[in-house]
Amino acid sequence: MSIARIATFAFSGVDPVPVEVQVQIAPGLPAFLLVGLPDKAVAESRERVRAALTGLGLSLPPKRVLVNLAPADILKEGSHFDLPIALALLAAMEIVPKEEAAGYAALGELALDGSINPVAGVLPAALGASERDLGLICPAAQGGEAAWAGRIEVLAAPDIHALLNHFRGTQLLSPPAPPAAEPAPRALPCLSEVKGQESAKRALEIAAAGGHNLLMIGPPGAGKSMLAARLPGLLPDLSPAEALEVSLVHSVAGMLEGGRLVMRPPFRDPHHSASMPALIGGGHRARPGEISLAHRGVLFLDEWPEFPRPALEALRQPMETGRTVISRANTHVTYPARFQCIAAMNPCRCGYLGEAGRECGRAPRCGEDYQGRLSGPLLDRMDLTIEVMPIPASELTRAPAGETSAAVAARVQAARDAQRARWGEAGPRNNAEAEIGHLQPLLDADAEALLETAATRLRLSSRAHVRMMRVGRSIADLAGSPTIRRAHVAEALAFRHRMPGRAAA
Repeated sequence: MSIARIATFAFSGVDPVPVEVQVQIAPGLPAFLLVGLPDKAVAESRERVRAALTGLGLSLPPKRVLVNLAPADILKEGSHFDLPIALALLAAMEIVPKEEAAGYAALGELALDGSINPVAGVLPAALGASERDLGLICPAAQGGEAAWAGRIEVLAAPDIHALLNHFRGTQLLSPPAPPAAEPAPRALPCLSEVKGQESAKRALEIAAAGGHNLLMIGPPGAGKSMLAARLPGLLPDLSPAEALEVSLVHSVAGMLEGGRLVMRPPFRDPHHSASMPALIGGGHRARPGEISLAHRGVLFLDEWPEFPRPALEALRQPMETGRTVISRANTHVTYPARFQCIAAMNPCRCGYLGEAGRECGRAPRCGEDYQGRLSGPLLDRMDLTIEVMPIPASELTRAPAGETSAAVAARVQAARDAQRARWGEAGPRNNAEAEIGHLQPLLDADAEALLETAATRLRLSSRAHVRMMRVGRSIADLAGSPTIRRAHVAEALAFRHRMPGRAAA
């Protein structure tokens, strides 16, 4: 009887969960058994492993082969278990040295000819292997991704045959290096192309400076989507810690292109027909949703009221906590979801509420019904609300070009630098994450008095009260002020006006 072991990982969100692949070859009727709570993709690995070994000119021994994925009470999902099962089987057959194989973790999907195909989760697996002082065996296409883990031995093999030659000493697999740099970024739309809309552009700048949520309301063609498309050009690059956070999510989702870390804030714009699992996360394998793919970036929701009501209401908790928890009967999967929500909507279904001669015959009732699709608690989480009105044709053709995205981005960068210096590495990443304890000492007396008066008269909730302080702090940062002054609070309150045809939040 022969037993061999090799390490691999399952994934709970972006966290790697250690799994030991144990293979026993014992006397008995020929069989190839796989136990340890595998899903369908893992169970089918028996046939892929059998075909890959056949491609090497090997066959399974005419004995009882038992593969156990320990611990047995954790569901094993995904095709990345193919490679560790094959290596453990080769070690049990004494083709690969057992002691040497036990020093690695492995993941990869096997093709029928023995080549190793890319899989999701290589970056978190590499970090997990590094924590356990193990090397990592992965597909050749993802060697650069694994190399980001630092001081870890990575064997990035194109196929099983190359791995066997490496263990035999007849071929040496060169250690991969992290990708040198990101490819040249595509040109982002420039803010100077937006004619007029000075209030909306000011709201966009404030939102970019502090990471605040923004709601734009206006008739069709007023420029809401055009403004949202220019927000990525105003945002600074991610810090190294943020880049790693975002890249882990994209790696688990199988979206880390070329093994390069994500250095720019992601911008996600799902269609309004997206389901709740697509938006929040979930599905058969509890994959990250759009809010997690937008972590440390922007989630743009166009035609906001047209999204399914359950999906919209499911946004409320992640917008507060910065994470989403996918609950199942036997497990809870958590993904990070600290995103900046930018939403756009028409004031009513026809889109022309309040425009004489263009609004429908049901006005103003159509506006009340349409806006009623958005709950008060959801609207209460939007820091800035701006009406985007159509620009006359004469202004579109004659108005001079406004500020470029580069000029506004420089002010946003200075504001973000001030926040980083003020809060420190252990504090909030931006003003949108600051709590009342961080903000209260920065209010001067006049600003505090105005905020208290406005909170009473406008009946602001405690959440809205704190959010106004956050927006005021971002306006102060753009102005280079160390304290939040009355003018900063007044401007923040001006952007929290009521929706057309609806009472104040």
